[in-house]
Amino acid sequence: MGKPTGFKEFNRQSEPYRDAMVRLLDFKEIYTDHKEELLATQGARCMDCGVPFCQSDEGCPVYNLIPEWNDLVYHKRWKEALDRLHKTNNFPEFTGRVCPAPCEGACVLGIHEPAVTIKNIECAIADKGFDEGWIVADPPYFRTGKKVAIAGSGPAGLAAAAQLNHAGHEVTVYERDDRVGGLLMYGIPNMKLEKAVVDRRVDLLREEGINFIVNADVGGSGENGIPVEALLNDFDALLLATGATTPRDLQIEDREGDGVHFAMEFLLKNTKSLLDSNLEDGNYINARNRNVIVIGGGDTGTDCIGTSLRHGCKSLVNFEIMPRPPADRDANNPWPTWPVIFRVEYGHEEAAARDGKDPRVYSISGKEFVRDEDGKLLGINTTAVDENFKEIPGTIEFWEADLIFLSMGFLGPEHYVSEALDLELDQRSNYKAEYGDFKTSHPQVFAAGDCRRGQSLVVRAIDEGRLVADEINKFLES
Repeated sequence: MGKPTGFKEFNRQSEPYRDAMVRLLDFKEIYTDHKEELLATQGARCMDCGVPFCQSDEGCPVYNLIPEWNDLVYHKRWKEALDRLHKTNNFPEFTGRVCPAPCEGACVLGIHEPAVTIKNIECAIADKGFDEGWIVADPPYFRTGKKVAIAGSGPAGLAAAAQLNHAGHEVTVYERDDRVGGLLMYGIPNMKLEKAVVDRRVDLLREEGINFIVNADVGGSGENGIPVEALLNDFDALLLATGATTPRDLQIEDREGDGVHFAMEFLLKNTKSLLDSNLEDGNYINARNRNVIVIGGGDTGTDCIGTSLRHGCKSLVNFEIMPRPPADRDANNPWPTWPVIFRVEYGHEEAAARDGKDPRVYSISGKEFVRDEDGKLLGINTTAVDENFKEIPGTIEFWEADLIFLSMGFLGPEHYVSEALDLELDQRSNYKAEYGDFKTSHPQVFAAGDCRRGQSLVVRAIDEGRLVADEINKFLES
């Protein structure tokens, strides 16, 4: 630790977002420029805590060496901090932007004081590495002659590709969309992760020798379909990193019809149109002057809020079936577990700045969509629910809406790939593969990321991508 008394001397000070009313005018990243002196001071708050829970099972899923690079930043040894960060994390420029920072929830200082600003420091280290030209392509010195195919170019697929390529194997990544990145490209909007940041890393991976093929739907039956059998014949191993892309639906009366969309349809089309034409082609779901309801919280719900506000929606409401979380940890939510507390994310802040109130309504459940005789969406009837999600009699209420976005999580992967391979599934319909060896029921096929574990974090996908690469490497050497 750089300053033994730093945690006593300095208060937590996070890097601020851009002003809410200003950032609503564009899709640029919400973050402000890094201030190195501030970050050095924040690094000094890292304690000599004996057991750094920030990098434990309850903290960082990739076991980042957080106290080490906090200390190095305090001493302004940024390049060494970057070297330590890359020891465990292939893509800190992604996690430093979009990770909810379970490391901060497990920070020992966080027992009695606000946690160290770990996420800010991580992002700054990665950004400085690119700015200074320290992060460059590092192709392998030799090739093994072994070939690996990866279906899916999200964080798990990219992490596995990077590791396998460094081991000398020839890696080809297949992506069914028109751009590489999976969730990073089309699942997370620009204001949280500008796509130039994704492209920058993908370009480095290309320079290192990884092959990327877009508009290539592994197992698909359309014109872009890639037969799984061909991959098994042409490659020594196949990794499925297809994500959990089957959304949870809200099957209530009058569900079918215009005006009700899954969140990912909304977000994907918006980002694609933004990248293709700066939204000038009109190939997206436009919330401008519409009354919008977002059903479901979490990051995806917040992203729907932020995107609708940038379109210029007329009104905005966010339904959450859960009760409002407490301001501080409950007794059944002790440190170092993730603190389930009330948070104001960027979209909530923006809605409050524009409309004067937080958009969220808690303990509420949709009962039926309301349409006119022509099927046009008019709104939704809801009911209040108790702590067991049971309907409270006499609480039915109508909410006007022109657009309703369903953001209630994901049920697992789509199954046309697993059906083609006759893969065994787990009880939650994910590809069955044990964490640690990642082997599916097919001897040549592995699975990692959300398609294996279910919907989770980018950082957990990176962890699984790194670990499955080790297992595939062992398999190829056997």
